[in-house]
Amino acid sequence: MPHWFDAHLDLACLAECGRDLARPPLEGGGPFQPASLSWPTMVSGGVRACLGTIFTEANGTDQVGYPAPDAEAAHRRGVAQLDRYHAWHRSGIIELVDMRPRRNEPGMAPMRLPAPNGAPIKLGILMECADPIRAPHELSWWVERGVSAIGMAWGRGSRYTAGNMERGPTDQPGIAPTGRELVKAIDALGVVHDASHLSWQAMDDLFGMTNALIIASHSNCSSLLEWPARGSEQGTKPNERHLRDEHIKEIGRREGVIGLNLVRNFIRSGLTRGDPTDRPTIDEAAAHVEHICSVMGHRRGVGLGSDLDGGITRNEIPAGLNTHEDMPLISDALRRLGWTDAQITGFESGNWSRVLRLGL
Repeated sequence: MPHWFDAHLDLACLAECGRDLARPPLEGGGPFQPASLSWPTMVSGGVRACLGTIFTEANGTDQVGYPAPDAEAAHRRGVAQLDRYHAWHRSGIIELVDMRPRRNEPGMAPMRLPAPNGAPIKLGILMECADPIRAPHELSWWVERGVSAIGMAWGRGSRYTAGNMERGPTDQPGIAPTGRELVKAIDALGVVHDASHLSWQAMDDLFGMTNALIIASHSNCSSLLEWPARGSEQGTKPNERHLRDEHIKEIGRREGVIGLNLVRNFIRSGLTRGDPTDRPTIDEAAAHVEHICSVMGHRRGVGLGSDLDGGITRNEIPAGLNTHEDMPLISDALRRLGWTDAQITGFESGNWSRVLRLGL
């Protein structure tokens, strides 16, 4: 069985919203049914490691939402999810791991956790939207408790930067001044930057502000998608959810990795959400992988960032995929495209393991 690394799973968010991840996906309740994600299917599907998110949503209405720009409310939502991961670690479901590439350098804040518990899944924490960090100087508190990677915004933006859908409360088209302070703190502590969900201007700002490693945990190729224009005060512009080729090239130049997102409309445009018969093919998903490699000029910079159940059901991922147990079908598609066994192992886990030094 292959070993998989999945770079984007909203595990604590799902639990906060009522999912019992210990039960099979179709029996666990909670949102986004019929579901794909559970601890049993991750283990049986060979998921040896992942990035689990702390996901918070500005002006969201459920258990992960908070009124923007209320930093205290966002902090409470984030801490509740952080506590979930620590409880799962203590119970032996996961082993929380410090996945920062530079974690052993002098001066790096240590992660304060009990000794490793030998759980079947190693998990690093990815903060998706940095609003739970009330001020940049508080970042070390989160790092000491396991945060290894940070995407400074979700689609609606944050106090630190614009997102791919909205500017956020600062009304900045890119990274706000306080976000620039946070970038410096992220670099000082060796935390990994996640570019997924940044506006294109914010992404350009980030590339200009730091020479550090940058990943995109769950993003696909904008050039393979046909986005309808949407209105803005500047006129009309494309949806900025996915990566332009120049962004892909720069992430590859820095030896970063991009995670293939399995959400159906992020693979092929024009699909009808909610129609279980209208799903993209696995080969169409593999086309995004191939395009990333073509732009980068190598096959070391792409892996899996499935985003399973991150606001979607199993009817909204490629046909034939229902849980992690089905992920070898993607490997089969890559093999048909001429990938070697070593390159396929890289996609499954090796490329992420190289960047995050897990030794899988």
